[in-house]
Amino acid sequence: MINADRLWDRLGQVGKIGAQEAGGVTRLSFTPEERAAKDIVAGFMKEAGLAVREDAVGNLIGRKEGKNPAAPVVLVGSHIDSVPNGGDFDGPLGVLAGVEILQTMQEQGIETEHPIEVIAFTDEEGTRFGYGMIGSRGIAGLIKRSELEQADKDGITIAEAMRQVGLDPDQTGRAARTPGSVKAYVELHIEQGKVLESRDLSVGIVTGVAGPLWMKFVLEGEAGHAGATPMNLRRDPLAAAALVMLAIEEEAARTGTSVGTVGQVQAFPGGVNVIPGRVEFSLDLRDVDEAVRDQVEQRIIERAKTICAERNVTLKVELLQRIAPAVCSESIQQAAAEACAQEGLEAFRLPSGAGHDCMQLVDLCPVGMIFIRSKDGISHNPAEYSTIEDCADGANVLYRTVLALAKQI
Repeated sequence: MINADRLWDRLGQVGKIGAQEAGGVTRLSFTPEERAAKDIVAGFMKEAGLAVREDAVGNLIGRKEGKNPAAPVVLVGSHIDSVPNGGDFDGPLGVLAGVEILQTMQEQGIETEHPIEVIAFTDEEGTRFGYGMIGSRGIAGLIKRSELEQADKDGITIAEAMRQVGLDPDQTGRAARTPGSVKAYVELHIEQGKVLESRDLSVGIVTGVAGPLWMKFVLEGEAGHAGATPMNLRRDPLAAAALVMLAIEEEAARTGTSVGTVGQVQAFPGGVNVIPGRVEFSLDLRDVDEAVRDQVEQRIIERAKTICAERNVTLKVELLQRIAPAVCSESIQQAAAEACAQEGLEAFRLPSGAGHDCMQLVDLCPVGMIFIRSKDGISHNPAEYSTIEDCADGANVLYRTVLALAKQI
């Protein structure tokens, strides 16, 4: 039903923005690369006949009116920002598939009772500021003004970055949708894992999304000369940090469902011949069961305290974000299952280990997700890839699901 070649071509066009010489794309929030991507996607939205606008947190929105403009809106979309050297599909697929299904409706003269909006959410990844899902938090009315003072590696705060692109950080509340104004949110996304591929399936229906817990560990010891300080007199925070990282791996592995990742490590002052005086590292901890995740968190912290005390190193743990797991709506799962049946596809259900914008919207409206197969399960990597056929299957399932939710006339 949808135009697979058009969707594929648009994925390629967006993939050129922020492309890196070494491979992959880098489009961080509130940067010229993100702006360029928004501009090209806005052009696609206009080609689809949509009314285009940006809200108070920079979400790009294209709207197809329903027969009843006052009816609650059905939202569909994803994000166009990326991690450093990320892939072409994580985020843009959901946005461009949303544009594609609405353009297909326009071309086929299909009307719905409910209006439909496709959204490119601002800063889902959280890479630049360590604070993700700004756009979906804004839609849900969950942004606190104090949180906008978090800064990137150059000391630029979210508030300052917003001002640089013409947004007012004191007006983020204007992006919030009122209770009852949104009927549902549905997102198409690559799986970012190997489950669908292992079962030779192109499409899957998401049952829930694991909740990410982000923390920063700061260990302080004593900097010293690498050659003149005996091993038994050292207070080396990097050696302690290494043991804490091993504890993280062990505790996450114990449950069989949790995952713990240290993705950022910095040692100060950073000299080859200097024992570090301070070490900072991040922790991304996830599980689909919030209680299990929080138990793992406590065990990690207790072991970190013990390790640091034994090595005469001080420990500070800072919470960056704590997001509860999200359960996908059974009614949306059923609509997607019926869409799969209509497309001749198995209605296979699976959880998501990766976080997504829907997690911020669960108290605003029912949410649902549709996955497509990821080659080798690779994501957040230049090698990230899904075939045109799988993209088309996912977009067609999304199309039928949204038509059911928005009530085709």
